[in-house]
Amino acid sequence: MAKLHGHIQINIENCKGCELCVNECPQGSLEMSKTINKKGYHYAVLVEDNCTGCTNCALVCPEAIITVYRESKNPSADKISLATS
Repeated sequence: MAKLHGHIQINIENCKGCELCVNECPQGSLEMSKTINKKGYHYAVLVEDNCTGCTNCALVCPEAIITVYRESKNPSADKISLATS
């Protein structure tokens, strides 16, 4: 089975700092920033390159500001070969 690699994009200006995404990330890829956004909230940031693209963060985000992208680490594993008789 191919391993998946994910990447997320967070609209930091609309993040309200609830930390739900940080708590739900099974990989520990997210943290709250040290700086604040224009609304005065610490926002979530991707700190580890071990995201699998599981979408947990996006699913729990009440503001729907997280977009998840997934790609296979082994593109050839995505190909299915059929044996013919």
